[in-house]
Amino acid sequence: MKRRHLLRAATAGVVALAAPAVRAQPARVIKFVPQADLAVLDPIWTTATVTRNHAYLVFDTLYGTDAQFRIQPQMLEGQLSENEGRQWRLTLREGLRFHDGEPVRAQDVVASLQRWGKRDAFGSSLMAATDEISAVSDRVVQFRLKKPFALLPDALGKSGVNMPAIMPERLARTDAMTRVNEMVGSGPYRFLADQWRQGAFAAYQRFEDYVPRPDGVASFTAGPKRAWFDRVEWHSIPDAATTANALMAGEIDWWERASADLLPMLKGNRGVVARVLEPTGAVQFLRFNHLLPPFDNPAIRRAVLGAVSQTDCMLAAAGDDRGMWNDRCGAFTPGTPLASEAGLDVLTGPRDLDRVRRDLAAAGYKGERVVMLGVTDVPEIAAICEVVGDMLRRIGLNLDYQTMDWGSAIQRRNATAAVDKGGWNVHNSGFAGVDMASPAANLAMRGNGAQAWAGWPTSPRLEALRDAWFDAPDLAAQKRICDEIQLQVWQDVPYIPLGLIRRATAYRSNLRDMPEGGVLFTGASRG
Repeated sequence: MKRRHLLRAATAGVVALAAPAVRAQPARVIKFVPQADLAVLDPIWTTATVTRNHAYLVFDTLYGTDAQFRIQPQMLEGQLSENEGRQWRLTLREGLRFHDGEPVRAQDVVASLQRWGKRDAFGSSLMAATDEISAVSDRVVQFRLKKPFALLPDALGKSGVNMPAIMPERLARTDAMTRVNEMVGSGPYRFLADQWRQGAFAAYQRFEDYVPRPDGVASFTAGPKRAWFDRVEWHSIPDAATTANALMAGEIDWWERASADLLPMLKGNRGVVARVLEPTGAVQFLRFNHLLPPFDNPAIRRAVLGAVSQTDCMLAAAGDDRGMWNDRCGAFTPGTPLASEAGLDVLTGPRDLDRVRRDLAAAGYKGERVVMLGVTDVPEIAAICEVVGDMLRRIGLNLDYQTMDWGSAIQRRNATAAVDKGGWNVHNSGFAGVDMASPAANLAMRGNGAQAWAGWPTSPRLEALRDAWFDAPDLAAQKRICDEIQLQVWQDVPYIPLGLIRRATAYRSNLRDMPEGGVLFTGASRG
């Protein structure tokens, strides 16, 4: 509470400062301030949401997801499922071209999906069920499956991080553990590499040869994607008050994540609209490195569960408006069909730090140094880092709190080295609600060891339950399995949910038809 009041007092003086020197924009240019610096361009290599948002400008996907979370064909003209669901034939639309002028071929799709399937949770499950994926012709991709996989379109049309971007074959042949830095897609905008200044600026030009779907209704990542702006500019402005001032002055058009402390001021400005575009919000969580002491010990991870206060984390990150956050958050996104109450009292019951200290000692904690990656430039994560860091100190951990920008954190968290060689023990992160709503796409829940997302937990039981979920005959069976999964999460503790934030975005009131569901630039126009 004190932190927010101090921030308000400081902000009252800062908002009067001059906004950055951003000239008033022509009608066909949209100026955008992203949540964080665009440090990584490859949407397969990283799970950073800012990279996913960038990727939907540059790349297209075989299927899309509409605002009601229904899967629709996107790059596809047609699909055919045969042999009791063991064979799928997907036909590309005519006229699809990459930004380098080359046609999009089935061979490009095959290479792209094979690379994606080595990094994405949903994709890896699809590839595990696949005997062969091949290019039957330049426009037809064929899946031969070991067993029916009814969620194949859902996997190929997922809208969260690690989106299944279709790249030219020459780029998609890059090892999945190596970043692709040349951005050539077939999406509605071209990335202007010569104008990219990491930490400051990125720009995109409308791709004149992009062919929107001829049918359907534009909705989130589905339907005809129409680019009404000639140019999209991303401006990194690290100071929230300066960003708010620039938005109210009309020098920028859109601020992706408006600071909770500045929302009342923005809502009071007639030239600004502040609202939630992504109703499922984002689940914040504490992630452990399971490879290194002390969190290679599950008893120590379980002990920390008893100290976490989701309420404290949410108040710090999102302010007093309880409509903007949820502090009863389990392993699955609150408010979605698979959200579970199973064993949730481990997080919602009374907090007893003395007991936690005793539990840590009984579990064998011996004062090992704990390196925490503290983020400074993403306000909600920075606030949660401060709360979590304080909590870890109060329960007696020997905390080494190392601060850095978000771009550095998302690169460093891939390090498996010991802490004295650049490794880490714990960090805070968040995934969009759509990414945490089911076992299919929830990367943080995977227990597949070296192949898992950064943190690398090993849990054969979680993996077996996840496999069973894919084979469940109906929603009721899926929900029962998700209850079991959540109970197992409290045992293995691959991560600790810290709550759900519904993020408000803010944009100029002359923008029209802002897409629901997330950060997209197609469909939007200036009125």
